[in-house]
Amino acid sequence: MDWFSQLVGDIGDLVWGPATLILIVGTGILLTVRLGFLQIFQLPYALKLVFTKSDKSKDEKGDISHFQSLMTAMAATLGIGNMAGVASAVLMGGIGAIFWMWAAAFFGMATKYAEAILAVKYRVVNEKGEISGGPMYYIEKGLGWKWLAVLFALFGFLASFGIGNMTQSNTVAGSINSTFGVAPWVTGIVLTILTALVLLGGIKSIAKFASVIVPFMAIFYLLGGLIIIVMNFNLVPQAFGMIITDAFTGESVAGGILGTAIRYGVARGVFSNEAGLGSAPIAAAAAKTDYPGRQALVSMTGTFLDTMIVCTITGLVIVMSQMYVGMDSNNSDILTGVAFEALLPNYGALIVTIGIVFFAYTTVLGWSYYGEKCFGYLFGDRNAYIYRSVYVIVVFIGATSQLDIVWGIADIFNALMAIPNLIGLVLLSGVVVSETRKFQEFRRGERLEP
Repeated sequence: MDWFSQLVGDIGDLVWGPATLILIVGTGILLTVRLGFLQIFQLPYALKLVFTKSDKSKDEKGDISHFQSLMTAMAATLGIGNMAGVASAVLMGGIGAIFWMWAAAFFGMATKYAEAILAVKYRVVNEKGEISGGPMYYIEKGLGWKWLAVLFALFGFLASFGIGNMTQSNTVAGSINSTFGVAPWVTGIVLTILTALVLLGGIKSIAKFASVIVPFMAIFYLLGGLIIIVMNFNLVPQAFGMIITDAFTGESVAGGILGTAIRYGVARGVFSNEAGLGSAPIAAAAAKTDYPGRQALVSMTGTFLDTMIVCTITGLVIVMSQMYVGMDSNNSDILTGVAFEALLPNYGALIVTIGIVFFAYTTVLGWSYYGEKCFGYLFGDRNAYIYRSVYVIVVFIGATSQLDIVWGIADIFNALMAIPNLIGLVLLSGVVVSETRKFQEFRRGERLEP
């Protein structure tokens, strides 16, 4: 199988090459400029929307609330990318890659905003009476390119079994086995049952579960990281300085020229926050909202919270610990735990293990919804039970298998999802600007009301 592993690696290098990364960042830059740097000026209002209840919710169309929609998307994005993904970027691209993660996330906020605004504008009510939306719908309805919409849905459907399922359940089983000595098959059975119980209720069940678990797990992990940072606050300025210096010199212990730092910073940033991938707008489409622009601002905060907050905490702890020095690039799965343990003995590794378990499990749930909607677009929503049944079985397979090649295949499908979505975003950017203006005009009238 060495030849197949090599082939997967070569294809992965090709699809995640300079052209794709330029398309991802270039789309974000284009949207940022056309939207007038909206991610800076509208962020405070967007965060307010996330954490306050709409008094119009009864009149708004959709299946779930703003907050539940964001938490469903965050359930899928907050995962091992926030831990192993950051560690991988550091080991393969140098600590300067963290800066490029931030840069990609900044422009990615505009991308995530555009994805959501189009998802809500072009969403439909499916044959089961549920809301369906996402890139496959705005590509078909907005551009009229059914073939490209089908390609996105196919790649999204296949990706859900890899990056959204098998790799996540495998990581949970491995972490629990190494920390607590529980056999992977036992963890696999428990994960399979828990996943099945939540999926039976569809998006409303997933959203309710995510709105409780996601804030809890995020706060738990962030508190652990913040405790380490406060205890070692004298190292923080130096850590920031090292990250910024390395980003522009390419001189780092982990190795790599400037291009390598950019490549792995952007690629792992996208893996973490999924801006441009086309997955998050599928959840955004289900939100109860009166204007597409309102939900788009809520969705935009997901990238900010994911990369600017959670990934930054992880990155700072890794740099402050210096545990990346001399470490092989294949050890990205343990670096974050080692770094936390080095600065918070007896507790650090446990914090990371618990974080991985919750982050990975909720990613399984979030991606199940994405995959189901892609499957429904291709084969009909009434056949969703087929997808759910297979998805649940694959959870167990992932927990009990060796998945080195699956990681590579998952990376490929992620890139293949992104390309149709980004094409749609660029060509429909005028619609994004138009819808943004409509909502801004509405807001001006809203503020003038007594």
